Amino acid sequence: MKHLISMRDLSADKTLQLLKLAERLEKDPSQIDLSRRVMAAMFYEASTRTRMSFESAMKRLGGEVIGMVGTSGTSVEKGETLADTAKIMARYSDIIVMRHPMEGAARYVSEQVDIPVVNAGDGANQHPTQSLLDLYTILKSQGTLKGLKLALVGDLKYGRTVHSLAYALAPFNPTFYFVSPKSLRMPTHILSDLTQKGVSFKEKTTIENIIPDIDIMYVTRIQRERFPDREEYEKVKNAYIITAKLLTKAKDNMKVLHPLPRVNEITTDVDSTKYAYYFDQAENGVYMRQAILATLLGEAK
Repeated sequence: MKHLISMRDLSADKTLQLLKLAERLEKDPSQIDLSRRVMAAMFYEASTRTRMSFESAMKRLGGEVIGMVGTSGTSVEKGETLADTAKIMARYSDIIVMRHPMEGAARYVSEQVDIPVVNAGDGANQHPTQSLLDLYTILKSQGTLKGLKLALVGDLKYGRTVHSLAYALAPFNPTFYFVSPKSLRMPTHILSDLTQKGVSFKEKTTIENIIPDIDIMYVTRIQRERFPDREEYEKVKNAYIITAKLLTKAKDNMKVLHPLPRVNEITTDVDSTKYAYYFDQAENGVYMRQAILATLLGEAK
């Protein structure tokens, strides 16, 4: 495991190894020592949870962090190429964690440098570390990953988290309900891949009727920044609003997840219900990202 670019690059066995390591690190992070190691954070796009949880993960294991948040004040403003920036960062660090608006940027950088590269989101394509922490969260809340029924709700076209999550769960015999406006359907190439893998899924435009059946409701915001046409965004921005009242027929074990930030797709009255699990989900990002860093840096035991 040299890099982490896409969930398609991970076998089920490697995924399970990372989950087990995250569990161990949550209980006792002292078993891994990343002192004298440096993580370079290359964030060309805004981020709160991903960037800060990676920084927290690295520092809690004794490592150091350098990086950039946006391009302001960097040589990118002078015209420096992505490849050159990455090559310089590789001279200053042991691992690169990067987010970029261009699809394929992380894989491109991984081909330019000799240190591990972690994809922290490349446009509307993939976000594998989010999916791994989502798997860890699902495992903790359900006790298993096998045979679950999951509704992925909202922006399935531009939402990179749901793209990665679909691939991440595919080996565990899930049943998916893809709930979205027709204009924001799950991309056809992902549906085709899931069909080839024998994964069961149904596409829906409403959520109400399937709530009693599902174990996980994974809600995503409508990705305003990815819409080429603002009018199209306005048409769908309030397509799904999850309220406490809407969840009254949910199973006791059902959990609502969200990669955050939320806008108005989950109302705050859900926060105090037994179904809300998105803040726990965010915390789990530290433990999973510790597992990823330790594994890629060759320190996993």
